[in-house]
Amino acid sequence: MTAPVPQPNIEQVQFDSPEQEVYLQLWRTYDCLKALEEALFVQYDLSAQQYNVLRLLQAVAPGTMQTMELGRRLISRAPDTTRMLDRLEKRSLIQRSRLPENRRVVEIAITKQGQALLAKMADAVVKMHQSQLGHLTVSQQKQLVKLLKRTREPHEDASCDWLKSE
Repeated sequence: MTAPVPQPNIEQVQFDSPEQEVYLQLWRTYDCLKALEEALFVQYDLSAQQYNVLRLLQAVAPGTMQTMELGRRLISRAPDTTRMLDRLEKRSLIQRSRLPENRRVVEIAITKQGQALLAKMADAVVKMHQSQLGHLTVSQQKQLVKLLKRTREPHEDASCDWLKSE
């Protein structure tokens, strides 16, 4: 009679290093939080990146922002910013114009329709963020922000100055 072969315990995942475990925990957390975000934004036919663009433009309204500056401020790098802006412009949520003195420079502004959409979404966005992270205390949230900034620090280059504030 042969001894039964022990079955691996699914709960005891082996990682190659502590850093790998942290990274995979971050990735899984992002995936869970992203699902809640996508469930909200799909209701407004927006991506998270498009929402981010509208929020950045709202912050400078009634002024404008140049395309290059917008790209530097985006939370995640958008490989095809032009196409994303085309979609927002087609929906009349933004407007683009070229500077007469330098036609290569494109200025972007949020429209009244874009501002109205953000206003319509505002309460739902707050509720979504509460659903994502409201179970953490304010102290835990601040600690997490500090750790995440510290984690990113050696990897962010000069082309991104996203929330450099301490």
